[in-house]
Amino acid sequence: MRATPAPIRRARRPVVTLNTPFDHNAELAACARGERDALRRLYEREGRYLLGVALRLVRDRASAEDVLQDAFVAVWTRAGSFDPRRGDGRGWLYSIVRHAALDWVRAHRRTVNADEETLDALQEAGADPGPDVADTVAWRSSVRRLDACLERLDVAKRQCVLHAYLDGCSHAEIAERLNAPLGTVKAWIRRGLAALRECLA
Repeated sequence: MRATPAPIRRARRPVVTLNTPFDHNAELAACARGERDALRRLYEREGRYLLGVALRLVRDRASAEDVLQDAFVAVWTRAGSFDPRRGDGRGWLYSIVRHAALDWVRAHRRTVNADEETLDALQEAGADPGPDVADTVAWRSSVRRLDACLERLDVAKRQCVLHAYLDGCSHAEIAERLNAPLGTVKAWIRRGLAALRECLA
């Protein structure tokens, strides 16, 4: 059994070099082989952005850092279960962090910025596989299908759903971002999620 990696030092700012080719799948494979440097490289590449994902959901910097730490431990221990045939490694990382953040919110009885009705509907639509990371890994097998269904939505509905799910925005925040009436945004989300459920059925 591979040892749990040492905690990631929070004081260290992740190094991001987006112009440099980076193979997330290969780094995850290296993690599965027990290469700790691969985990460090993944953190340096994506840590800043993954922290942003966690922060948008938990709304507290220290808690978001804890979520990110837990998520990277999960990445280390479960890297062997990642299957590149089911989806790309970068998406797998983001999925684990999103669900780790939602788990934290549920455990601490905090309100997620995305309205509960939106989260419930996304779960029904297949976008939220539940709190277990193993479920998240299995869910990656259907991510391409979900992406295809999202592409079938018109721009406004797709933007609303993505703002609610990926950015953790409330309906009011989405209305402000899109400069649209709140009632219209709610209708777009409701219709978009209905279309997703039908597409994924």
